[in-house]
Amino acid sequence: MAKKHNRTPDDFDGNAIGLTEAFSPVSDDSYTEAFRPVDGSFDEPEAADGIDFEETALVAEEESFGVDGAGAPEPSEALPEPVVGHITETPGATPATKKGAGRHGRHAAPDAAGKKGGKGKKGKDMPEYMRKSRRMRRILIVVIILLIALLGAVGYFGIQMYKESGNTAVQQAKTAEQQVAEIQPDEAKDASTETAKTTTVPDLVSLLGLTQDEAVEKLQHGAQVSSTRDVKEKGNPIRKESRIALTTEPADSRTGTPTVYLGLDKKGKIIQAGYSASTASLGYGSLSFADAVRNEQIIEKTLAEAGMTVPEDAVELPEDSSAYTTFDTDGKTRTKEYCSFSGEVTMDDKAYSWSAVLSYDYSMANASGNLADTVRTIFVYVNS
Repeated sequence: MAKKHNRTPDDFDGNAIGLTEAFSPVSDDSYTEAFRPVDGSFDEPEAADGIDFEETALVAEEESFGVDGAGAPEPSEALPEPVVGHITETPGATPATKKGAGRHGRHAAPDAAGKKGGKGKKGKDMPEYMRKSRRMRRILIVVIILLIALLGAVGYFGIQMYKESGNTAVQQAKTAEQQVAEIQPDEAKDASTETAKTTTVPDLVSLLGLTQDEAVEKLQHGAQVSSTRDVKEKGNPIRKESRIALTTEPADSRTGTPTVYLGLDKKGKIIQAGYSASTASLGYGSLSFADAVRNEQIIEKTLAEAGMTVPEDAVELPEDSSAYTTFDTDGKTRTKEYCSFSGEVTMDDKAYSWSAVLSYDYSMANASGNLADTVRTIFVYVNS
């Protein structure tokens, strides 16, 4: 009979729970037959063929786990094969193959944990400054991409706007060239020649010999003296000049209301009467300068309305347009067309003299690029 060791589970350095099931089959009471319960209430098993099971279990445990002085298992040593002996099987014990499978499972778990731990170490154990640097790089990449996209969009729209502005400038230049070409030929007409007449030229001849007050009363049409001035010129019979605005007549946006001019001698009698208005107010529209004089006979018709009839050949425009045209510094752009006319006529056995001025000012038209902004004004005078 082998010597029995009366040792409780507490005598195994507190490692009773950590032992594998390879040392002895598990009984129905969930205790191995090699160890007694804590209360010591189990029967000692009979030794088979001279084997002390308790001693064998202790030796197998120490060899399997490589217990050191502190009692901690060494992971580098493999678990020993289960001890084979003539052990009486206890009903309900787990088969050896299942025990082996469980033991291999214990070895596999640390490997898997080690792999996961490696991945976790790669992320969690990374220094804080490296993580911040990585985040910063990602943010910078996103910002750079957005900036590139924004610059591309701005460049695209900028190019489109540049192209559109260029096309607009070309179209305006073509329009201006066409408008200038329209006024170059002396015989040409402007685009719009039909304009409704909105005012009537007063009878200037009938004003001669009247006083200023009498003239204002006869003119009507809201006639009001707007200004007067004394004239002191040697050899000039006119001693006073007055301007009378016809306030009830339709006003032109560029030339204002039609105006009557009176020249009085030293006795206060009218010896000169004049009138000015825009050609559009008289119904002549946007005629070219030469066309207005030669074809529409604007001078003769206006004088006729003013009470003075002149011969058809009395008004002649110079053949050379440079005689009445003023050009800009480039020598091509017209800034003004101005021509004066004069003559004498006898009516009712009385001799009269007349004068007229036609003026086209292109300053506003050149600035706006619109020929309709040309200021066209006609002046006619009769003298006794």
